[in-house]
Amino acid sequence: MVDRLVVAGLGYSGGAIAQEALAAGFAVTGTARDPARAAPPPGVAVIAFAEAGAAIREATHLVVTAAPGEAGDPVLAAHAAAIAAAPALRWLGYLSTTGVYGDRGGAAVEEATPPAPGQDRSRRRLEAEEAWRAAAGVRALDLFRVGGIYGPGRSALDELRAGTARRVVKPGHAFSRIHRDDIALAVVAAARRPDGVRVLHLVDDEPAPSADVVAEAARLLGVEPPPELPFEAAAPRMSPMALSFWSENRVVTNAATKAALGIAWRCPTYREGLARILAAEKAG
Repeated sequence: MVDRLVVAGLGYSGGAIAQEALAAGFAVTGTARDPARAAPPPGVAVIAFAEAGAAIREATHLVVTAAPGEAGDPVLAAHAAAIAAAPALRWLGYLSTTGVYGDRGGAAVEEATPPAPGQDRSRRRLEAEEAWRAAAGVRALDLFRVGGIYGPGRSALDELRAGTARRVVKPGHAFSRIHRDDIALAVVAAARRPDGVRVLHLVDDEPAPSADVVAEAARLLGVEPPPELPFEAAAPRMSPMALSFWSENRVVTNAATKAALGIAWRCPTYREGLARILAAEKAG
């Protein structure tokens, strides 16, 4: 029997997951709001999100990348009946956020740390996690709490080229991040090794200040990094969304996740991640 994966949300991360799953032997279908405008990896079928019920009923695996809105999780709102009626569906994966832990003043959070979201969008994510726990029933479920996502087209390299990069400095403040390709690696590894209900951390091995990432990107590009800018000077020009990210400081660990999945990151730090992006660019 061929394993059939539906990726609900064939966007930036969803496309990478689909490609990784296809290479692992899955038959892959992805959803898009407008299939005519989607650009899936070769070999991945694309269907309209609203019409995904039939594909879900035939799936063995389902991964959800779509974010919840004020009305809740859009996949459950549209397709809860299909999920409940899918006879072969044995694994569900939901991409959440490390934001559910809220501000920890720079302290570490592990996979077993109780969440305490401080932002409305993070509270909605936690509510969506609970909704997926209820929807999973006896099926295996992995809740992926994801750090800051970067990768091709979305990194400090692109910001430097565009002239928008800033080296904002806030002593003691670090961000946990993950390369898009490592999200795909972990999700497919989890789908192939289901084990009840798990919380998994998709973050690399080195939480780091954003200023360090910009400096490394500048080094790789052979350009001068922008000058350091104290957070107090940068804050008045930040968007409310950016300020909300800077208002929370935590170190997200990943040892239990890597042990459960039997993986090592392709990009264990931002250094390898930025180098991987450049190598992919040079390869075309």
